[in-house]
Amino acid sequence: MGKTAFVFPGQGSQYTGMGKDFYERYPVCRAVFDRASEAVGFDLAALCFEKNDKLNVTEYTQIAMLTVEAAILAALREAGITADVTAGLSLGEYGALLVSGALREEDAFRLIRKRGIYMQEAVPEGGAMAAVIGLGNEAIERICGETKGFVSVANYNCPGQTVISGTQQAVEDAGLSMKKAGARRVLPLKVSGPFHSELLKGAGEKLGLALKEVQLQNIHTPYVTNVTADYVTDSCQVKELLIQQVYSPVRWQQSTERMLADGVNTFLELGPGKTLTGFLKKIRREAVGYSVETAEDFEKIREIFGK
Repeated sequence: MGKTAFVFPGQGSQYTGMGKDFYERYPVCRAVFDRASEAVGFDLAALCFEKNDKLNVTEYTQIAMLTVEAAILAALREAGITADVTAGLSLGEYGALLVSGALREEDAFRLIRKRGIYMQEAVPEGGAMAAVIGLGNEAIERICGETKGFVSVANYNCPGQTVISGTQQAVEDAGLSMKKAGARRVLPLKVSGPFHSELLKGAGEKLGLALKEVQLQNIHTPYVTNVTADYVTDSCQVKELLIQQVYSPVRWQQSTERMLADGVNTFLELGPGKTLTGFLKKIRREAVGYSVETAEDFEKIREIFGK
């Protein structure tokens, strides 16, 4: 049997009601929500389950997503389902750090809350992101470099889907050039800023100050970082990578390919949506991916794993 990876989605998959069935059915999941609420000073159950204007605001989205991901992780652990390796897209990397053992849960909740605030505060006027469909990375990188203003690659998601980030005008101009170069579509994303670009470097530096107060633990489950798309086995590397991750491209396709090359053949996506499972099928069609988004999904995974 091959290896199993736990992977965690990033911002954009959130919705009102996410994680509610886990909260209601499993005491171990409810306890995670309670600990997260205590760590950050407000009610995470209310934020995730009740209609509100905050859930799609970066400083609240990130802690909400991580709380749901940590709750689902707790359910899997209680059932005896474990990972050989782990990774997460953008804020999802904090879920991976919980799996790895490098971050204590309380520290992860407090850090991701600060990360969301710092990223929200660092957003310059007129920042934008867009998904480029059907154009190769070399052409995208070349056009970004040739475009006046600031625009760069933010996410390498999967073959045929790359995200660019920068100032509004530069993203629009680059998008037009990419369509002329053969892109099937360039889709503006509903985000509040140019994430994973150098324009967010100030947020990374602030996060660095917050990380100085955190004591990391030894890594017992290797995780693949967004920054290099390679394994991290030494917790001494983690802080600098988390700082860089705020303003560096997310190398998700490369991260997935790294895990596949290492013998991972089953991927469990823990959290809202099926984004990463969709990317997996475009990276390697025959790879097995399961979305663990609902309690029903979880019970099916228990059957599959014989737990």
